[in-house]
Amino acid sequence: MVKDAPIGVFDSGVGGLSVLDEIQCLLPHESLLYVADCGHIPYGEKTPAFILDRSRRVAAFFREKGAKAFVIACNTATVAAVADLRQDYPDWPLVGMEPAVKPAAAATRSGVVGVLATTGTLQSAKFAALLDRFATDVRVITQPCPGLVELIETGDLSSPALRVMLQGYVEPLIAAGCDTIILGCTHYPFLKPLLAEMLPPTIILIDTGAAVARQLQRLLSDRELLATGNPVPAQFWTSGDPEHLRKILPTLWNFPGVVRSFGL
Repeated sequence: MVKDAPIGVFDSGVGGLSVLDEIQCLLPHESLLYVADCGHIPYGEKTPAFILDRSRRVAAFFREKGAKAFVIACNTATVAAVADLRQDYPDWPLVGMEPAVKPAAAATRSGVVGVLATTGTLQSAKFAALLDRFATDVRVITQPCPGLVELIETGDLSSPALRVMLQGYVEPLIAAGCDTIILGCTHYPFLKPLLAEMLPPTIILIDTGAAVARQLQRLLSDRELLATGNPVPAQFWTSGDPEHLRKILPTLWNFPGVVRSFGL
């Protein structure tokens, strides 16, 4: 691996762009590759074996592109694939996602924490283990959010339909007394402006994008792989319609980038 090699970032769709943005801000010298598996979204309805297969295909693609690190910017894919990929590539810096249960438990004042996440994440053994480890002294209210990812995938961050759906998901958390809400899907940080309109200002929103970027920085620093030169503009691939990603990308990503088809 060389310092100026790119970093590969992967999600089931465009949600991981929220993580990509955190990486871009913290590590502005890095060149970034991004694969959105939009042709198979939502992952929450797929089997773990299917998601592992897709993750392995993307990992092999990034290796062919010479990526010096791999970020799984998807909670569902992390649950299904991160352990196997670490066995497949033991010497490759690899960062996954996990819902921010520990910082939320530390931040809550009321002792009640809400979680907005996909059904797949909430039903996973990894999420249950996080609750057992870090949330023993707090009450956790989980709220699955079917349909939310699909709307965000269209570039919809504020339509009446999305507002109604999101309101229905946050109202039970407010009613339960949550003062801290975990955004347990990488798509959801794009809804922070809308959530700010719906939630009392005392409620804290927590996601893990910035923590993932910091962990990536640590791993690269430990291996003396942090880039120092001028990065290549971000490159994007999608297994869905490239034209659709080109259309919505400016809404979700503030930097230039090239979009291609991912046919694997």
